[in-house]
Amino acid sequence: MAKTPENNKNGKPGSPGLLKVMQGIAAGALGVQSSKRREEDFGSHSPWPYIVGGLLFTALFVGTLLLIVQAVLSGQ
Repeated sequence: MAKTPENNKNGKPGSPGLLKVMQGIAAGALGVQSSKRREEDFGSHSPWPYIVGGLLFTALFVGTLLLIVQAVLSGQ
C-alpha cells in the first residue's frame, strides 16, 4: 500500500488535517482543484469536515459581500 500523509499507523486512511480541508474547500470554491486532489478528498475521508467547512466558507463569503455592498451604498 502506498504511503500517504493521511494514512495512520495501521495503513488505513485517517482524518484530513485542518490545512488540507481548508485547501480543498478553497480550491473547490474557486474551481481550481485538480482531479487528483478531488479524488483524494472524496476517496477516503468523512464528508463532515468538508460540509462544515464549506458552510462556514459560504457564510463568510456572503457576509463579506454584504459588508462590501453596504459600504459602497453608504458612501453614495
